Amino acid sequence: MALLERVATLIRANLNDLIDKAEQPEKMIKQVILDMQNQLLQVKTQVAIAIADEHLLMKKQQENEQTAEDWVRRAELAVEKGQDDLARAALDRSMTAKNMAASFAEQVADQSAQVETLKTALRKLELKLQEAENKSDVLIAQHRRARTLERASDARMEMNGESKTAAFDRVKERVQHEEAVSQAKAGIAADNIDDRLAALEKDDAIEKLLAEIKSKKGVNGK
Repeated sequence: MALLERVATLIRANLNDLIDKAEQPEKMIKQVILDMQNQLLQVKTQVAIAIADEHLLMKKQQENEQTAEDWVRRAELAVEKGQDDLARAALDRSMTAKNMAASFAEQVADQSAQVETLKTALRKLELKLQEAENKSDVLIAQHRRARTLERASDARMEMNGESKTAAFDRVKERVQHEEAVSQAKAGIAADNIDDRLAALEKDDAIEKLLAEIKSKKGVNGK
């Protein structure tokens, strides 16, 4: 399904990479969010249609099961009246209805799987959209700061000429900007509990090794 392929592409997208590679990051991330919103609406519509189709197939299955039971009762009545030929005809129709019910049951199973696939895609896309919306302000602000710093640096170079001092200031500003960008990205990823716990464990291990060394050297205190 083309819709699911488009959704999968959006879900796999790395927002930070997209921002770094884009010539116009603000425009790009707004477009990504817009695409996600549009695809989300389409997936919701498809989920509703798929569920409706599933219910319709289930209804058809139940109707054929009921029809099969009705023909069995008619066959029993024919037998009671001594009309075996009529009973055979009724049983034949009962078997036909049972086969139809079985066919609809298979379709219900396939449709149920399709519904679950669409629901899963919907949940993942909702999470990805929420992530994009939460990060968009930070990423756009980050890009604006970078652009401002670059313009300020260029202006200073134009005012002071290509002197060594101006060149050094420009390099310094770029380094500071890169550090600020790294800190912003690190802040976005700061919720990684595993990394934080690993850092605590590492610090604890270092303190233990330090204590052992001090103990061996006969050094007291921290």
